[in-house]
Amino acid sequence: MKILVISDTHMPKKAKTLPHQLTKELESADTVIHAGDWKTMDVYNELKSYGELHGVYGNVDDEEIRKVLPERKVIEVQGFKIGIVHGHGEKKTTEKRAVEAFDEELDVIIFGHSHLPLLRYMGKTMLFNPGSATDKRKLPYFSYGLLTIKENLQAEHIFWK
Repeated sequence: MKILVISDTHMPKKAKTLPHQLTKELESADTVIHAGDWKTMDVYNELKSYGELHGVYGNVDDEEIRKVLPERKVIEVQGFKIGIVHGHGEKKTTEKRAVEAFDEELDVIIFGHSHLPLLRYMGKTMLFNPGSATDKRKLPYFSYGLLTIKENLQAEHIFWK
C-alpha cells in the first residue's frame, strides 16, 4: 500500500495548482493524508478526486474546512495506527504539540505546520512531517512524504527544486 503524505499547501496563495511531481504521485497512491493548512476547499476537492483522503484542519484554514475536517484524527491502515494533526498552537515545539495531541499508542504521528521535513522516532512511534510541496520557505527543496506498507511501515521524503 502506498500513502501519499502532504501538508501546508496554502493554495492558492503559495501555488495556483498542485505541482506536477505531486499530481503524478497522486495517480498511483492508494490513500492521501493531508496534515492541514489546505487554505481552501478547492484543494480538498481536488485531492478527493484521486481517491481515499484523510485530513485535518490547520491554523490558516477557514470555517468551511473546519466544518468538514477535525483538528486531529486517528486512522488504522493494514493494522498500523496513524495519528494526524497539524501541530499549531502556543508554546512548546510543533513536534511536542503533535505528540501531546494524542493520548493513545500510535505507530505514526503525521503533522505539518513548521514546513520542515522530519522523520524520527520517539520511542516506538514514528514522527513524520512531509514538509510542503508548495511553500518551502527558506529551505532549498519542496517536499512531500510517502508511507509504504508491506510487512512493515516505511517512510521517505521526496525532494525537488
